[in-house]
Amino acid sequence: MPKSDYQALQDGQFVDDGGEVHDLIPATVIASVPEAREAAERYGRAVRFDFLDDQAVLEMLYRRSEDTGKAGVLGCLFVLPLFVFGAGAWPFWDLVASQRPRSFQIGFIVADTVIVLGALLALFLLRRRSLLDKSNRNMRCRARLYRKIVVIARNGGADIPLLYPHYGMYITSRKFYPEAPEHPVPSLPEGNDSK
Repeated sequence: MPKSDYQALQDGQFVDDGGEVHDLIPATVIASVPEAREAAERYGRAVRFDFLDDQAVLEMLYRRSEDTGKAGVLGCLFVLPLFVFGAGAWPFWDLVASQRPRSFQIGFIVADTVIVLGALLALFLLRRRSLLDKSNRNMRCRARLYRKIVVIARNGGADIPLLYPHYGMYITSRKFYPEAPEHPVPSLPEGNDSK
């Protein structure tokens, strides 16, 4: 039975983009590479975060997983119509529309374009609040920097799996907003610290 994000957090683990549970690489492993320790301290000052605190990193990864899960649900809802009206337009054109009168062809192109652009606009409007939320953007910025720190540690010889931290990059969060409030810390029962 797969663990929820919260259950994984309790066990010193985190959930990746695919829902798989992974153990957190301890900060001591990352800090064993001087360049990674220096990067963690430098980036940590820039984004007001301690990348060498295992519990803080777990909480950040928990928030990241929650954010990815919300985006994933919306993505699933919109991928089918986008596929049908986006990729499905070419076979329909070849099999049906190309044999029809010019007015039908123009109507088909206009209707298909309106449907695809409407779906993309609806997806953006539904995600807009989350995408512009400064607290979420700060979390995404920290997740992006954590990934950079881990890559530095791996390249420096630390024993870190190739795909760790097992999620994709955030490209929408290059800027850190120091005035943004922090996400509330998830409460954990006592004795459930990271490994």
